[in-house]
Amino acid sequence: MSTVFFHIDLDAFFAAVEILDNPEYKGKPLIIGSRSERSVVSTCSYEARKYGVHSAMPMVTALKLCPNALVVRPRMKRYSEKSREVMNIIRSFAPGFLQVSVDEAFLDLSNMENIYGLPGKAAKLLKKKIREETNLSVSIGVASSRFLAKLASDYHKPDGLTIVPPERNEEFIDKVGLRKLWGIGEKTYERLLKKGISSTKILREIPYERLKTMFGNSLADYLYKASRGIDPGIYQGEAKSHSISTENTYYPDVYGIETLSSLLLEMSQELSFRALEEKVIPRTIGIKIRYGDFSTYNAQTTPEEAIYSSSDIFKHAEALLKKIYNNQGVRLLGLTLAQVYDGEDVEQKELFREKSEKERLIEKAILDINTKNKGVKIVKARTLKKE
Repeated sequence: MSTVFFHIDLDAFFAAVEILDNPEYKGKPLIIGSRSERSVVSTCSYEARKYGVHSAMPMVTALKLCPNALVVRPRMKRYSEKSREVMNIIRSFAPGFLQVSVDEAFLDLSNMENIYGLPGKAAKLLKKKIREETNLSVSIGVASSRFLAKLASDYHKPDGLTIVPPERNEEFIDKVGLRKLWGIGEKTYERLLKKGISSTKILREIPYERLKTMFGNSLADYLYKASRGIDPGIYQGEAKSHSISTENTYYPDVYGIETLSSLLLEMSQELSFRALEEKVIPRTIGIKIRYGDFSTYNAQTTPEEAIYSSSDIFKHAEALLKKIYNNQGVRLLGLTLAQVYDGEDVEQKELFREKSEKERLIEKAILDINTKNKGVKIVKARTLKKE
């Protein structure tokens, strides 16, 4: 296997951190989120998933499915701290590191057999190192592309390891199946079934030009490549020191400005704490939306005023969302802080805003408190809804 990619996915990350800090939660159906009517599920334990609960699900729906669930408010500063521990381990393992979100990353281990041996041995070593140093488990997918590695990491969970040799790419795709193929949501699956396409094998038999006629260019390109185990180019970014980003994929697709805004608020807090930990300040904020038909839209802004807190990030991110959201189901939502510079103070003092300075100092204090006191649960008032 000349080209080797790892996809490392922390297992039920937010829930795992809560169980780590609160052992009495172990074995219980645990949901991370707020009980408010407009809240969505951040993540949940595997016990809650047995009831059909999943991330981005409206909390009202989740509690109907699992009325006895234990609901815990998210602590992004604590998750960011544990994420940084894990990511530092992964980053030190090999040079080709790309963090995708707070709980997943890619690693390029191509041509590194002389250091770690076969990919399987390297993956087991990395899993053991993360477990011993953080008390958290990860699932790792190993393949010749990031796309297949992403699929493989989800194939055996939790604490899984799946290796896909290049000569067995299509065989693995068929094992995953059309319904569980990464990127195929409920509505896309229904469209495929209506066309008589019920498996990846049948999908591969359809010529590319016919697929374009049936589904349009974007979706046809994805279906043609994905059904053959070819990376459709969803993860083409490279690790960049001048940006911090996170993105999440949702099944089923997510609808509505209010739900998407809630997800962006959580992302804003995550990136704000990561920026604090890395001691950087961004100039630019960008969002990415991928709809159910695989059309993808990006928007960014570089405001005149300094971006200094999660409130600043969210304000601009939400404004961008309202500009480009077209009421379709959202498959993927991403948020990026770009053009970051080192330091804890804004460069343009004449643009400095006292309110933002205070908010950043408060967030830094919260981060420090939660880092030193793992049982503390401090949340910002704006993240709470009236019960």
